Amino acid sequence: MIWPFKPSTIKQIAKIEINGVIASETRERVLKELETVKEKKFPGLLLRIDSPGGTVADSQEIYEALKRLREKVKVVASFGNISASGGVYLGMGADHIVANPGTITGSIGVIIRGNNLERLLDKIGVSFKVIKSGTYKDILSFDRQVTQEEEKILQEMIDTSYQQFVNTVAEARNLSVETVKSFADGRIFTGQQALELGVVDRLGTEEDARRWVCDLVGLDPEKTECQMIEEPKSLFNRFNPLRGKVKTPISSAINWLEFDLTTSGPPLWLYRP
Repeated sequence: MIWPFKPSTIKQIAKIEINGVIASETRERVLKELETVKEKKFPGLLLRIDSPGGTVADSQEIYEALKRLREKVKVVASFGNISASGGVYLGMGADHIVANPGTITGSIGVIIRGNNLERLLDKIGVSFKVIKSGTYKDILSFDRQVTQEEEKILQEMIDTSYQQFVNTVAEARNLSVETVKSFADGRIFTGQQALELGVVDRLGTEEDARRWVCDLVGLDPEKTECQMIEEPKSLFNRFNPLRGKVKTPISSAINWLEFDLTTSGPPLWLYRP
C-alpha cells in the first residue's frame, strides 16, 4: 500500500549545503532554499558550509536571510573542510556553530584585487584612450598603475567593509570588537583554535550538528529525518548523478579564473589558499 500523504515537515529538519566560492549564483540558490525551509515550516535547519568565502554583498544577503529565518527556525551551522572569510560570515547567521577540530577557518578580513598589465601592453604596443567623466572613473584599470589618491579611496572602502565584518562577528559571538580585531587580521586557524577564540560553539562532525538541531527543536535524533533542500534536478541530471560533481584540476582552475575575472575590483571576503 502506498501512503498518500508525505511525512509532515514539522517533524523533520532541513539541510542546506553551501559549497565553493560565494557569488551571485550561490546567493540566488540559497535564498530560494531558505524560503522553502520557511514555507514548509521546518522547525530546524542544518547549514553545512564548505566555502573559502566570496563576494561581500552576496555573503551579507545570505546572512541577513538567515537572521530572519531564525525568528521561526533553529539553525546550526556545520563547518566542513574549510569555512573561511565569507564562510565565517555566513556562520554568524546561525544560532550555533559546530566545527571539526581540523577545519580551516578564520581569514576574517577583506581583499580587493586588480590586474595591472601595463608593462605587458607596452611590450606588445597596445594602448588605450580613455574618456571619463571623473578622475576616479577608471580606478583599478588594468592598463595602468593605481595612484596614491586611488589607493587611499580603495583603502577607505576596504576598512569600511572590514569594520562591518568585525562588528557582525562581535555581535553574533558576544565578543568585544577589540577581541575580534585581535584575531581578525586575515590569519587562518583550525576549528580547535576557533573554539578557544569563541568563534564556534562546539567541536564535532556534521552528524553532531544534526543531532544538536534535533535537540533544539525537541525531536528524537534517532528517528528524525533530515531533508536536503535543493533545486529540482533536470531529467538528464537525474540519470547522471555525477554531472557537475566531478572536479578536475583544470575545471577548478577555470572556475577560479572565471571568478577572478568577474570579481576584479569589488572587495571580497575570500581566503585564497
